[in-house]
Formats: sequence, C-alpha cells, structure tokens
Amino acid sequence: MKLNRTTQRTVEILKLVSKNPEGITLDDICGHLSLPKTSAYDIVTTLVNMGMIHVTKGQKQIYTIGLTAYRIGINYTNNLDFLGIIEPELKAFSKEVGKTVFFGVRSDHEVVYICKFEPENPIITTATVGTKNPMYCTSLGKAILAYTQEEARQQILGRIKFRKKTERTVTSVEELEKELNRVRERGFALDAREMEEHMECVGAPVFGSDGSILGAISVSSLYKPTEDYEALGQIVHKKADEVSKLLGFLGKI
Repeated sequence: MKLNRTTQRTVEILKLVSKNPEGITLDDICGHLSLPKTSAYDIVTTLVNMGMIHVTKGQKQIYTIGLTAYRIGINYTNNLDFLGIIEPELKAFSKEVGKTVFFGVRSDHEVVYICKFEPENPIITTATVGTKNPMYCTSLGKAILAYTQEEARQQILGRIKFRKKTERTVTSVEELEKELNRVRERGFALDAREMEEHMECVGAPVFGSDGSILGAISVSSLYKPTEDYEALGQIVHKKADEVSKLLGFLGKI
C-alpha cells in the first residue's frame, strides 16, 4: 500500500511538536525531519488553523501542541467522550456556584485550560480556553501536581522555574511541597491570590477509571475577605468526586 507523503509528514510534525513542550521553530522542524521549508510551512499553517498546533508570534514563531490535540488525546486516553461527559456538568456547576469554572490538564510543567464556563455576570480574568499557566501558583496546577505519581512529580518540580507573580506566590520547591501535602490532606487546592492579585481560586482533582489523575476542576472569583474559601473548597472537592465517578473512578478522593 502506498502511503500519502503529506499525511506522513503531518504526523511526524505533530509527534515532534508534542515532544517539545517549550516550543519549536519552523527551522527546527525542517532540520529534525529533513523537510523543505515550503512544505513544512504549509502543513504547520494548516495545523495551526485547525487548532492542532498553537503558534506564539515573536522574533521567531514558536510552535507548541494545540488545544484540539489535547481534546483528542483526552478522549483517546479514556476511551470515551470525556469532554462530552464533563462539559454539561461544569456548565451547570458554574450556574450553581455563580462563579467561573475551569477544567485543566497538565502540559509538561504547566497547566492548560481545556474548558471554561461563566455565570451570568462573569469576572474579568486573563485565563481563557487554551491558556497555559504555571502549576505552582494555580489551584488547577497544584491539584493536579499533588496527585501526580511521585517520580513524575519530582521530574516536574525539577523543571519549574519559579517566578513571583504576586506577593503571595510560592517561590521554592520546599514551599510548594508543603502546599501539596496540604492539598492531599484536605482534597482541594487554593490559589490565594498567587497568580493574579485580585483573584482567589479553588481547585480539586479529577480521576479516570484506572485511578490516574486526569486533570482538575477550579472555581475562580474576585477575592472577597468575607468569602469562606475552605467551604468553597469542599464544594469543589465534592463536584470533582462526582465527575470522577461519572468517568468510572471507583476510589475516593
């Protein structure tokens, strides 16, 4: 059987980009795969338009894996319509709590936002679908990291470059590991104005049928001194547990 050369090249490009979470340039793609620049450019441009690859424009365009590829990967990994199951749940949950609800998954040492649902009066936040943020200062990231297997977690911790986003941002592995212990003790994570000065977020882990961490749910709102974030954490924890069970998880968070 004769294989289609363009299809082969497309798959090779996707595999290469997925192996470079920090991003890769068109020149690097051509060099690694020995492709003519015009052919590589046409394929990459098509993949960007389809959401399979994301491009960051600067002095040189940097390509990373795109949101559509993440969505396909999630469904394939779980052998079910993963997003078809969780999206109605999260949409209803956003209305129930009257706050913005996110679902995110790990992308190397960052978290990528896959879903976002807003109440009638949405808050202003920099995060949107496709956004990537650090794991160490987001409730989504900390919820995922806390339940990632030890070996993988240590590898991630070794790759993190801590940067102070606000006065409250965790800036060391030691601080972060203490915080992750607290996440496991209470079942939810807090972003206590660590990513954005005016935002307080609560996140809890979501598990698949095999017991592995799939991602996390978070609830975000403008910080209010009178808000009981521990109580909100329990509510988010309960919803994450319900979603996990819908996905076939039989354990207890």
